[in-house]
Amino acid sequence: MEHLVRVYNEKDRQTLEWLRKHVGDAAIASAVAQCAGSGKPYLSTVCRRLGVRIPAFSAPLRQTSSPVADYSLATIRSILAARTATAKLGAAR
Repeated sequence: MEHLVRVYNEKDRQTLEWLRKHVGDAAIASAVAQCAGSGKPYLSTVCRRLGVRIPAFSAPLRQTSSPVADYSLATIRSILAARTATAKLGAAR
């Protein structure tokens, strides 16, 4: 169904999944066909056409950093710091 409506983020995906379970694909396709415009309609527009309110989804859990990610970021920072120091040394000459 993502080929019919604009899906920008995880909330949009959850909304579309909820719509598919509660009203069905045929009703969504019909509502999309009724929307004016040449592009894909927003999910909020489709929901208004269907006369439904989007439920409040829980916020996605924030991901915690991993030791591998922390190590990788530290390595990147040290590489950038070394390049900056080299550039400053070259500019001072």
